[in-house]
Amino acid sequence: MNRVWIYTSAKPFSAETEALLQEELRLFTQKWNAHGTALTSVYEILHHHFIVIKADEQKFSASGCSIDTQLRFIKELETKYQLVLLDRLQVAYTKEQEVRVVHASKIPQMLQENTINENTMVFNTSVSDEDAYKKYFEIPLKESWLYKQKA
Repeated sequence: MNRVWIYTSAKPFSAETEALLQEELRLFTQKWNAHGTALTSVYEILHHHFIVIKADEQKFSASGCSIDTQLRFIKELETKYQLVLLDRLQVAYTKEQEVRVVHASKIPQMLQENTINENTMVFNTSVSDEDAYKKYFEIPLKESWLYKQKA
């Protein structure tokens, strides 16, 4: 698996919604293709907040059209399950072993109030390949773009 897309939900998936999402994602990854050629892809749902789709691009790459198809699918999930998955300014972090999600604009205030600190683990949803996903999906806030924006 090479290419990775990560979508963050502002609210946690309920058990019922997560089960329905699992089935929708299973069906999508089975039929997802690029120019008529099936893409080898898998999905994960993590921490009741993240949808991760991975495509093996060693044999055939996801093209603009297939990526557009994926985005349409994610938009359909948003509408069907009343979720927000495409807002890239939603920031997920862990506190007391629980995933929490806030808008990026709240991070400076949270730092100032000591609600979070530079060592708070945040989820880096900008990773786009398998290696980066494995190494840098969860990083300390001080290593993220968010910390650089705090001033």
